Amino acid sequence: MATVRDGVPEGRYGRSGAASDARTDRRLKITGLVLGVLLLAFVGWAGVHYISGQKVTGEVTGFTVTSDTEVSVNIAVRKPASVTGVCTVRSQAADGLEVGRAEFRFEEDGDALHRTVVLKTTERATSAELMGCAEG
Repeated sequence: MATVRDGVPEGRYGRSGAASDARTDRRLKITGLVLGVLLLAFVGWAGVHYISGQKVTGEVTGFTVTSDTEVSVNIAVRKPASVTGVCTVRSQAADGLEVGRAEFRFEEDGDALHRTVVLKTTERATSAELMGCAEG
C-alpha cells in the first residue's frame, strides 16, 4: 500500500518536490530565452529589410511661404541615377488643416538631387512636410 503524503498517495499524480519544480523552472527559462532571441532576430531582420528596400529617400531642407496660395519648398532627394523618384509634399494652415498636397517627380539622372518646388495651397500655409518618396 502506498504511503499518503500531504493528503495524496505518493507517486499517484507524478513527481513532486523540489527537483521537479527546478526542472520546470529551467525549461521555462530556456523557452523564454529562445523565444526572446527569435523575436529580436526577427525585429532586426525586418528593420534591415525595410531600410535597404527604400531606393528613393528625401527630406525637406527648408520652405518659404511666398503668398496666401503658394509655398516654396526645398527638397533633397537621394535615389539611384536610373530611377525616377516621386515625392509627396503637404502643407498645413495654422489651425492644422491640410491646405495643399502634391506629388513632384524627380527624373534627373543624378543620385543626389536638390530642387525647389512650388506647392499650391487653398489658403495661407504655415508648414511644409514631406510625406514620403517612392519609385515612380
